[in-house]
Amino acid sequence: MSIIENTAKQKLEAGKLAVAFSVVHWRTVNVAGIAKECGFDWLFIDMEHNTMDVDAAVQICLAALPTGVTPIVRVPAHDHFHATRVLDGGAMGVVVPHVDTPEQAEQVVQNCKYPPVGHRSLTAPLPQLGFKGFSVAEAIEILNRNTMVVVMLETPEAIDNAEAIAAVEGVDALLIGSNDLAAEMGIPGQFTHEKVHGAYERMIAAATKHGKFAGMGGIYDHAVMQRYIEMGVRLLLGGGDVAFMMAAARSRREFLSTLDK
Repeated sequence: MSIIENTAKQKLEAGKLAVAFSVVHWRTVNVAGIAKECGFDWLFIDMEHNTMDVDAAVQICLAALPTGVTPIVRVPAHDHFHATRVLDGGAMGVVVPHVDTPEQAEQVVQNCKYPPVGHRSLTAPLPQLGFKGFSVAEAIEILNRNTMVVVMLETPEAIDNAEAIAAVEGVDALLIGSNDLAAEMGIPGQFTHEKVHGAYERMIAAATKHGKFAGMGGIYDHAVMQRYIEMGVRLLLGGGDVAFMMAAARSRREFLSTLDK
């Protein structure tokens, strides 16, 4: 097993879309191969809104590494151990929810990046390095380069602080949690509302100014997705395991219902 490069980040650096398959209810490692076969770029392994434990998340990460589908875990909170345990286990990045201020973003970076960018503690061997023994300096350079730190903006306060958050060294991407943001704005589910549109404009402008990637979650209507992608979103959630299964199951059952005469 050789060094694993962050292919999702490479796509973003090339100006392409990096689209995630969200793992919310699945617990088996075959989801990595399924995401690969379906053409997805990264796994959004969710530990915030379900009962997934660290071991299950890490096993899925390990299965994803050789496929080229980048495993990234949404951790449940800001505490350092939520991020470092999955990063040490094989994740190539974390999505951290509810980041409202640059100070919070700075702490996230301190937790997730090695010196001189942050203060993450070193361990070895790591699967992202193919379990090879590198010098400490080499390992730090490779891991800092390939570890993505994505912070979620989910409140009006976070949008007001978008530029300051984007300016934090070590933050790779800003991702709007559209459902929570719209709900906090008093317009739940209204993703084309001028307030949500304006939030995306501000986030994308801040990300662009500071060389960061602009992200989107919670929006799956094709026309609305297209709107924000055309504005500059590049890192996005493409849909989740159960939603995909239910859509296919419903479509098949609807077809068979037409034959039930």
